[in-house]
Amino acid sequence: MTGPHDDDTPPWLDPTRLLHGDAGLSDDSAVSPPIHYSATFKARDAAEFAEMARTPRHAAYYTRYGNPTHERVAAILAALEGTETAMLTASGMGAISTTVLALVQAGDHVVAQGRHYMSTAKLFDEVLPRFGVQVTIVEQTDLAALEAALRPETRLIMLESPANPTLVLTDLAAVAALARPRGILTIADNTFASPINQKPHALGIDVVVHSATKSLGGHHDLTAGAVCCSQTLAERIWPMHITLGSVLSPMDAWLLLRGLRTLAVRMERMNANALALAQWLEQQPQVERVWYPGLPSHPQHALAQRQMQQGHGPVVALALRGGYEQTSRFVASLQLATHAVSLGGVETLIVHAAAMWGGLMSEAQMATTGIQPNFVRLAVGLEHIDDLKRDFSRALQQV
Repeated sequence: MTGPHDDDTPPWLDPTRLLHGDAGLSDDSAVSPPIHYSATFKARDAAEFAEMARTPRHAAYYTRYGNPTHERVAAILAALEGTETAMLTASGMGAISTTVLALVQAGDHVVAQGRHYMSTAKLFDEVLPRFGVQVTIVEQTDLAALEAALRPETRLIMLESPANPTLVLTDLAAVAALARPRGILTIADNTFASPINQKPHALGIDVVVHSATKSLGGHHDLTAGAVCCSQTLAERIWPMHITLGSVLSPMDAWLLLRGLRTLAVRMERMNANALALAQWLEQQPQVERVWYPGLPSHPQHALAQRQMQQGHGPVVALALRGGYEQTSRFVASLQLATHAVSLGGVETLIVHAAAMWGGLMSEAQMATTGIQPNFVRLAVGLEHIDDLKRDFSRALQQV
């Protein structure tokens, strides 16, 4: 699914792309796009049916292959990420798993980061080795180690920046510069940054993936994933997509389209709120440390300034001066910040990381990813910053 415009289209900026990036794809006069809630679409005759069946990602053949609502969302996402095309999946892990499985086979070697979203880590730690794919895990801040891990049979490097949950950054341009001359493909999970703040493809990354459940949808009411790449790579990934069947429902696609319209203004507010709250938290005596790429205290702040354009995203991590019990009391005492997973939505969410990941990761895995008993991940929303500070100030008194 490609964008609807030709080379004469003005070079729209992101807020305009979000509103008009699907112009020309409408099939009626409705200002609000319709939901194409149909699993299948009719053909006028046998010739048209044959054409529909053999056209990859046809938007009106069978919804597992494509859907008019999907087409509109994909056009906007491709324009945002600066790629030739995009495709949608039912979740962020659907996007990542489908893409990786489409691009590797038994005997291949891949490199992944030491810090990833936990399900991404399991894909590389546990799933790929079962199918004969060798995996090397490297510290993503060490470019020399990453280069040393590359082999003649290396086909893929998986990146995530900022990384979940500790907000470690990866130098995307530097990794791309190592990979491209060797014919190695790169994938970057851009969920934490969003395409408003960071455009990995412009830094040389081949495939950009998203959990569109997060900032792209923005309202905690849908589950979706996205893959943004070239037409050539999409042709390699799409057959795996229709085989695995991680299909986004038309309703969730429509909710995602609605959410995208306000992404730029939401992200502007979330960037500002997250930075202001991170700055304030650094000054609180109950807080041991704050991690946020927008803070000068972040060890990779200079890299963040280079590769993140508009801001540094909604996620802030912090460690409290105390242990597991004090951290649990702090989280439970908050009134505005909701104790729930996810990020990028209109409401502020918070998780006590040791409680969340403890049932899903071993102690060794948690130590590797930097998750300590007093570690908290905060996804800042759209509330007024003064109200958030008051809420956190009350809760910090419990530490």
